[in-house]
Amino acid sequence: MKAFGQKMVDDHTRLNNEMAAVADSMGVMLPKTMNKEDQAEFDKLNALSGSDFDMEYLSFMVKDHHKDLREFRMEAASPTDPTLHDAVVKAESVIHDHTVMVDKLARAKGVPMPPRGGNRPAPAPAL
Repeated sequence: MKAFGQKMVDDHTRLNNEMAAVADSMGVMLPKTMNKEDQAEFDKLNALSGSDFDMEYLSFMVKDHHKDLREFRMEAASPTDPTLHDAVVKAESVIHDHTVMVDKLARAKGVPMPPRGGNRPAPAPAL
């Protein structure tokens, strides 16, 4: 589980840096703090340990990666700036790989999976 967590840190740090460079080149300011939902999840995870932490972390990772994958697929399918499009397609591939990994870990631990084709997310904001 620690190896998976470290992979998430490493890959998402790299993706965030790459997306920040694209956003900067487009004159878009990225948020510097977590939104309320992510901060609440961070606080919740910070108070847990052991198997309680593992279950909550996996539940959140499953939900979050499925949501992000849908949003990146929608953005990749829309005509956008070529630089942004290339970055989104690259990130979509990484998020897909993460989703496969987290789903496998979650199933092994008995974490519920989201329904297939559930609610459609709102379109991602244009950068």
